[in-house]
Amino acid sequence: MRNEHHNNNCVTQGTVDSTYAWTRLVLALVLSTIGGVGMWSVVVALPPVQAEFGVARADASLPYTLTMIGYGLSGILMGRLSDRFGIMVPVMGGTVALALGYVMAASASNIWQFTLVQGLLIGVGSSATFAPLLADTSLWFIRRRGIAVAIFASGNYLAGTVWPPIVQHFIESAGWRHTYFGIGVFCVATMLPLALLLRKRLPAAGQAAEGAPVTSWSPRPLGLSPGTLQALLVIAPLSCCVAMSMPQVHLVAYCGDLGYGAARGTQMLSLMLACGIVSRLAFGWICDRIGGLRTLLLGSSLQALALLLFLPFDGLVSLYLISALFGLFQGGIVPSYAIIVREHFPPNEAGARVGTVMMASLFGMALGGWLSGAIFDWTGSYNAAFVNGSLWNLLTIAIAFWLLRRQRNPGLS
Repeated sequence: MRNEHHNNNCVTQGTVDSTYAWTRLVLALVLSTIGGVGMWSVVVALPPVQAEFGVARADASLPYTLTMIGYGLSGILMGRLSDRFGIMVPVMGGTVALALGYVMAASASNIWQFTLVQGLLIGVGSSATFAPLLADTSLWFIRRRGIAVAIFASGNYLAGTVWPPIVQHFIESAGWRHTYFGIGVFCVATMLPLALLLRKRLPAAGQAAEGAPVTSWSPRPLGLSPGTLQALLVIAPLSCCVAMSMPQVHLVAYCGDLGYGAARGTQMLSLMLACGIVSRLAFGWICDRIGGLRTLLLGSSLQALALLLFLPFDGLVSLYLISALFGLFQGGIVPSYAIIVREHFPPNEAGARVGTVMMASLFGMALGGWLSGAIFDWTGSYNAAFVNGSLWNLLTIAIAFWLLRRQRNPGLS
C-alpha cells in the first residue's frame, strides 16, 4: 500500500502544468542565469587578456568567436543527451566542463590556450544551460507552454544583465585569472546541486494524458517531411538573427559615429535588453493564445519595422525610443521556435531539434554581426546594414507565412 501511494504521488508531482512543473521552471531559470556566464565573462575579460598576452584586438576577439561556435554546435549534442537520458545528465556534464574550462583558462600561458579552452570547454559547458533546458521546460507545459518557455528564455538576458558588472568588479579587484578560477568554483558549488533537483523525468503516459493532440506528432508535420520542416526551422532563425544582430552588435559603434559617444550607445543597448525581457514575457502570453507560427510571424514583422525606423530617425531621443521598441519587438522571436518544435514534433525529439534551431540562431548572430561590420567598411555608413537586416527579416517572414498557410491547409503545395 505504501509503495502504491508513493508511486501515485510521483505521477501527480510529475504531471504537466503542475506546481512541480513551475518549480522546475524556476530551477531551470536559475541554472540558465548562472550558466550564461560562459557567454559574457569573455567579453568583459577581453581588455586585460589582450594586455597580458600582448596580442592585437582581432586575436583577442577569437576567444569570443570560438565560444559562440562551441556554444552553438554543442547544443545539438546536449539536446540528444537530454532526449535519451533526461536533462540532469547534460546539465551535470556541462557544469563539469564549464568549471574545468574556467580553471584551465585561469592557468593559460598564451592566447591560443585561452581561446581553445573558451571554445571547447566553456562554450560547450554553457550550452547545456540553454537549448536543452529550453526543450525540457517545454515538455512540462501544455496550457501555459508559451509563457513558461518565455520565462525560461529570459535567463539568457538576465545573465547578460547580472554577470558583466560582477565579473568587472572582481577583475578590477583581483585580476582576471583569480576571477576565472572563482567562477569555476562557483559554478560547481551551485549548478551541480540544482541539476540533481531536475533528475525526475516526465512519464510518456503523463504527456498523452494531458490531451496533447496526436496529429501534432504526425510523420508529415504540416504536410512536410520532418527533414524539410527542420531545414526551414534552421533557415528562419538564422535569417531573423542576422537582422537581430545588427543593432545589438553595432549600436554602441553607431552612436559613436553619430557623435553621441559610446556611453550613450551602451545605455541604449541596456535599455534594449531590458525591454527584451519584457518582450519575452509578453510574447509568451501571446503565444499561448495564437500559437508559435503566428507569434513568429508577428515578432519578425515588427522587428523588420523597427530596423527600418533606424533609417529616417537618428536623433538622440529617437534612438532611445527605437532601441526600446526593437527590444520589445524582437524578444519573443527565438522562444517561438521552441514552441513550433513542440507543436509539430514528438516530445522525445525536442532536445535535439530545439538545439539545432538554437545553433542556427547563434550562427545568425555571428554572421550578422560580421556582415554588418563588413557593409559599414564597404559603404562607410550603417544605413545599408539596416536595410540588409530588414531583407534577411523578409525571408523569415516569408517562411513563417508559408508554414502558417500549410498549418491551415496541409495539402497546399
